[in-house]
Amino acid sequence: MAAGRLSLSYGQAFVAPDRRRHRSSMSVSMPSGQQMSTKGACALISDSASRNALAAQAGDLCVRGFLADYYSTPEHWDVKDSVYRVMRALNAWCHGQTRQLPEGSYVSSMSALVLAGRDAHLFHVGDTMVFRLRGAEFEQLSRDHVTDLGGYRYPARALGMDAGVDIDYIQPGLKQGDIFLLTTQGVRGTLMPSDYVGLIRQNASDLNAACERLAQAARERAGERGYGSDSFCFQLVRVDELPDAELDTPSRVYGDLPIPPELTPGERLDGLEVVEVLSRTTHSRVYRVRDIRTNRDCVLKAPSPELSNRNVYLEHFLLQQWVVERVRSPFVVRVIEPSRPRRYLYYLMRHVGGITLSDWMARHPQASLAQRLDLALQLGKALQALHHRDLLHQQIHPDNVLIDEHGQVVLVDFSACHLRDVDGHRRSRLLAQQVGLNEHSAPEYALDDEVGRRSDQYALASTAYWILTNELPYAVPSHKLRSHTDLEQLNYRSARTRNPEVSRELDEALRRALDPQRSLRFRRLSEFLYSLHPNRQSSGESSTPRVWRDPANVWQIIAGGLLVLLIISWWVR
Repeated sequence: MAAGRLSLSYGQAFVAPDRRRHRSSMSVSMPSGQQMSTKGACALISDSASRNALAAQAGDLCVRGFLADYYSTPEHWDVKDSVYRVMRALNAWCHGQTRQLPEGSYVSSMSALVLAGRDAHLFHVGDTMVFRLRGAEFEQLSRDHVTDLGGYRYPARALGMDAGVDIDYIQPGLKQGDIFLLTTQGVRGTLMPSDYVGLIRQNASDLNAACERLAQAARERAGERGYGSDSFCFQLVRVDELPDAELDTPSRVYGDLPIPPELTPGERLDGLEVVEVLSRTTHSRVYRVRDIRTNRDCVLKAPSPELSNRNVYLEHFLLQQWVVERVRSPFVVRVIEPSRPRRYLYYLMRHVGGITLSDWMARHPQASLAQRLDLALQLGKALQALHHRDLLHQQIHPDNVLIDEHGQVVLVDFSACHLRDVDGHRRSRLLAQQVGLNEHSAPEYALDDEVGRRSDQYALASTAYWILTNELPYAVPSHKLRSHTDLEQLNYRSARTRNPEVSRELDEALRRALDPQRSLRFRRLSEFLYSLHPNRQSSGESSTPRVWRDPANVWQIIAGGLLVLLIISWWVR
């Protein structure tokens, strides 16, 4: 690598009796160009916490998923923020998959060492181990998260083990000549610190050979002590050269790329010709553009020109692109890569030929109950795709939803979309308030209460209610509440009184999802979506006999039966 920049060398060795059932995975990534300056190099190692058929998948998925997502994070995010977000999203995915498996799990320990500029960053969860050799000093940097039970050591903390994850983070310092060793818990008890130092120093010029020597020595020592060399991993990373101090500060993307000026139809920007102005707001500009090179129509979104000095919003603007790139769903609009380098700050999305949900409802006043429910259900699936990525949308609204010529719903706006926070979602709530609340926003946004996935559930249910009835569920708009005492004014207006085709079960599901108290709504979004399936509605009635649908009828029948039994008991006397 060129002088004055971070230069690294690395080596690896892997030992497993059966490569098809190995539990560990490791990788080193050293990107080139700007990414090396902003994101740095990554060395990772993971070790599954189980010995089932999914063990290999769990380790490999954690490593590959981390690298793919970390290097896709916005370049203006610092290392710590990027890794925390990626590891928490990865943990949420692994935990969700594990809960659905009857056997096995995606639980995995992982250590991620990021070397960026003149700094080292270590992120660790579980029982994988990271050491640093500096001169003659050999030190373990990671802390084992294990519990001793009956003489066996089990991970007390790992990815996928729980819905939340506590990640150890340290900055161990970086000097030229430092050598980092990443290995797995299975090596513990085989080699002494002096063995590591001696074997690494003997092969300092060839790190692959040093790793092979470590693996061979560990395997021999394990055999002598009577236990198998199950999945030994050794990975060495050496710092050959540090960058110059003046090159240590990465450039910030939103400082390098200017915000586009105000555009009108016919004007061009980076080979994109403006066809139509779709939206002008205080925060952003949205244009339909045509790529001159490919003749492809797409949608360009850029920050509003008057926001050029508001870096906080610009950081979130770049997050929007990252959000859309991470979500894979036919119900969520897809990001498009430009055909030539960008000279301005914007991103491109697929052009969806269609109309907004508001316009569709105005054009189809006679739409059937099944058609309306299908639209609400598709919108729910779009929201589910975001929640699976640990994202809150916070702006579910008919004007943010397009219906294409095939009747498919596509969610197109992410102005208030935000990763779930660990501070009661305060930042998420403030962002939603800054972008602007609407009549479908949950009450907690107006009252500065804690928000979460059930807040999105409320907005979806409110929109579904509007699709079914063309009205709102409460006479008082929830986004205009001023105090908690105002919640008493929110009296649910039955959807059945406005659309007789709505069944009692569906009306009850809407009432629950729209409860002013967040804790009383459905625990999972999937429970609410189940009630929206059109095949569960049959001309506004359910398969339950009519006499059993009214609670009053039920109690009358029970009371009548008890009366008959009482009379019979008197008669037999």
